[in-house]
Amino acid sequence: MVLVTGGTGLVGSHLLLKLTMNNTKVRALFRTKDKLVQVKKIFSYYSDNAITLFDQIEWVQGDILDIPSLENAIEGVTQVYHCAAYISFDPSDFKKLERINREGTANIVNICISYAISKLCHVSTIGAIGRSLNGELADEETEWTRQNANPYAITKHLAEMEVWRGAQEELKVVIVNPGVILGPGFWNSGSGAFFKTAAKGYKYYPPGGTGFITINDVTNIMIALMNSTIYNERFILVAENLTYQRILEKIALAMNKKPPTTVLKFWQLEIGKIVDKIRNLLTGSPRTITKNAIYGLKYTTVFNNGKIKNTLNIEFENLDEQIKFSSKLFTSEHF
Repeated sequence: MVLVTGGTGLVGSHLLLKLTMNNTKVRALFRTKDKLVQVKKIFSYYSDNAITLFDQIEWVQGDILDIPSLENAIEGVTQVYHCAAYISFDPSDFKKLERINREGTANIVNICISYAISKLCHVSTIGAIGRSLNGELADEETEWTRQNANPYAITKHLAEMEVWRGAQEELKVVIVNPGVILGPGFWNSGSGAFFKTAAKGYKYYPPGGTGFITINDVTNIMIALMNSTIYNERFILVAENLTYQRILEKIALAMNKKPPTTVLKFWQLEIGKIVDKIRNLLTGSPRTITKNAIYGLKYTTVFNNGKIKNTLNIEFENLDEQIKFSSKLFTSEHF
């Protein structure tokens, strides 16, 4: 039996689909029943037997901050995929981010140790990888610091420390650090923001860039690592390093929209930060254009994917096919 936390998110829902299609006996943690609707929708993107596959999952209501619910979910489990996390880049959310991402991960690690789980896969982020300098490729050994890191990245780094603590207590672990994950269904978060931005036909684009990967590659790699003899390793999951201009151009063209042509100036980003702060004060809406967010938009960070490619002897899926697939779904649901 395999347990998946965060089964109603982008990674979790696609992972559950892959596991059920592989006839893996799987249990998934969920917090509220309304979230399950989205999982069925994700399944329907890929299969005519979506409900049959969904019904193969043993759903357990619980929370990674609730120990009794975790004890209930872990019974009979041999492997755990920890996909649950809270995502926000608003500094005011730091305490909540730390509680869910660090403390919640600590709970997962502790429960895995207590119940002698054979292996844990932890989904982190490239935000917990050190930034490259002068165009050099960042790899798994690049030193990470809090300088210019956003609150989400900081708490995911702390979560990784909890996982490594588990490894020191003889729990076998693998950590994956995906770049921006391209996949459908979650249009208000993650890569969904790129699809929404491209659909609006904005002519401006941020000057920076980062690493990207498809959701299929992420889930396939996670399963391959868990089924291997590999443990106590972390892996950058990035198929391509792209500028924001290039990724927005690819998505815009897939939607038959005009791609952006004008780079945002640094002073424009700073004005955007002020406007965002005023909107937050007046309406209480979450902040999205913070100092650390601007730093990420200004500069390009590039990542070395050699370790995972050599370890599993794999080639990454072409981003363009996933972009076309996701763009088609986004268009059908919004236009």
